[in-house]
Amino acid sequence: MSVHESSSPPAAVEPPAEELITPRGDFKDSVFWIVLGTAILIASIRMDRLEAQHINPYTVPGLLPGLLGIAMILLGGVLLLRSAGNGGLKPLPPHPHLAHERERERRIWVVVALCLTYGVVLIGHGLPFWLASTIYITGSILILNGMSRDPELRRQTPKAWLKALVIGLSASVITHLVFQELFLVRLP
Repeated sequence: MSVHESSSPPAAVEPPAEELITPRGDFKDSVFWIVLGTAILIASIRMDRLEAQHINPYTVPGLLPGLLGIAMILLGGVLLLRSAGNGGLKPLPPHPHLAHERERERRIWVVVALCLTYGVVLIGHGLPFWLASTIYITGSILILNGMSRDPELRRQTPKAWLKALVIGLSASVITHLVFQELFLVRLP
């Protein structure tokens, strides 16, 4: 009998636990998409139509975002109906939050806070677009790396700061140039 014949078969590697798509999760997602679509639609309706400049009605600012907002509302409604049909509105028994769920929720709220800071605080308040975007992208990289499970990414070395700054500056300058020069969109 050879060594290979007597050895036990390799242990099966279990796949990582995947999050299941549940009717309750679909319900929460549908409410999010309906609220986001409504907010986008309202913001697009409130945009200046540039009537004084005799702009073609099919090219007015806010038309595409408004249509996308309507699409989000409709698709969120479809998701809501599907969720309701599958029992997504039934009350669930309370369950304890697991550590990985709390960590995921914390990361989501950090990303939401970063986006709101960018949109509400940094943009449109005197800072040039490229500088506001550089601050946002660099800060986001550093903060999210600091929250990583990988200890290598969590280390805030000068090299990590420089890398985040180069990525942030490059992305914001390229975005600024593409919109200003190629699409002729004046950025704040």
